[in-house]
Amino acid sequence: MATAFLVIIYLAFISLGLPDSLLGTAWPIISKDLTLPLSAAGAISMVIAGGTIVSSLTSRFLIERFGTGFLAFISCVLTAGALLGFAFAPSLLWFLLLAVPLGLGGGAVDVALNNFVAENYKAHHMNWLHCFWGVGATAGPFIMGMTLADSGSWRAGYVVVAVMQFALVIILFVSIPLWKKVAAQKNNQELQVEDEALSQPYEKNILRLRGIKPSLASFMFCAGTEATVGLWGASYLVFARGVSVENAALLISLYYGGITIGRFVTGFISFKVSNRILILAGQVCAIVGVVFLLDPISPSISIVGLLIIGLGLAPIYPGLLHETPRRFGKRNSARLMGYQMAVAYTGSTFFPPLFGLLADWTTLALLPFIILVFLTSMLVCSEIVVRGLRVQKKARNEAKPPTNIE
Repeated sequence: MATAFLVIIYLAFISLGLPDSLLGTAWPIISKDLTLPLSAAGAISMVIAGGTIVSSLTSRFLIERFGTGFLAFISCVLTAGALLGFAFAPSLLWFLLLAVPLGLGGGAVDVALNNFVAENYKAHHMNWLHCFWGVGATAGPFIMGMTLADSGSWRAGYVVVAVMQFALVIILFVSIPLWKKVAAQKNNQELQVEDEALSQPYEKNILRLRGIKPSLASFMFCAGTEATVGLWGASYLVFARGVSVENAALLISLYYGGITIGRFVTGFISFKVSNRILILAGQVCAIVGVVFLLDPISPSISIVGLLIIGLGLAPIYPGLLHETPRRFGKRNSARLMGYQMAVAYTGSTFFPPLFGLLADWTTLALLPFIILVFLTSMLVCSEIVVRGLRVQKKARNEAKPPTNIE
């Protein structure tokens, strides 16, 4: 039953990814239709991500109060209703109002599902869970692009996705009684990570943990990069590279497709390769993708760059989440998970609208350079954490008394 239940969890994460990519994909035509500036998309994105911050910080209480299954159901109701409202929104004000339940619902289900999988399934399922987010994020632009090509209406695209969300609402409602049964059947030994870092003492002030500040910064830059490319990638192709709106909507699927494929493959690679190597390789790959995106001659090279950036980003966020107990101790990981996701949402909240303002003042052609700054900063922060923990481990080993060998 637990294995079959993963299908429901993966479907829920698909629904989580669907709305994440819709706004950026449709914004070139929405802004024209409603006579709005480019930066308005950043304001909407900021409200959505702000809602996710609030819900992620309160989700632990909500899970304990209502249970994961009921929380996932209610969260999906909120997101489905908000998306349907987007389809009929007559002005920016309505987009901003509907962004509140969309953000609250998305953040709550995100933390709830990540927590449930972390507690009840093996580590590689974390990569596959986020892979299915990528399935939704990839399908979103494809659905919107096909709808635009067929009817020319972005509103119809939102209706289609809202109907899909309501179908999931029904599935989650029926499955509510199963969540506790599955959790009771799972064996927690799957969660054991053979590393002495798990035994680190409980730290009341989380910010005192060695390496925690650059680690939190890594989450911020990772999520901020994903959100900024997702929101402005299509607009960059349209306004900076001369790609049509319809084609840009379809082509941005390559970015989310890269994330999806990367996380699916990483799930298998993680059996043999450590998270530390996967995270570093992903960061280097994403930087290479930005170099492709900077190509001034051929838009085709830029399109390939989006795919490579997606592939590079794929293992970073799940890998950082999975590293939490090993790096900072299992006693601290439960609280840290909420803090890390809240900081990640902060990056998603502020990075895209700030770039939107910058693009309004200058040009969208700056997107690759800004993304390069984000990725480089994330790489530096991640390496600071790794080296700091390596020094800590060395000092701990040197402090151990020698073992007598008879």
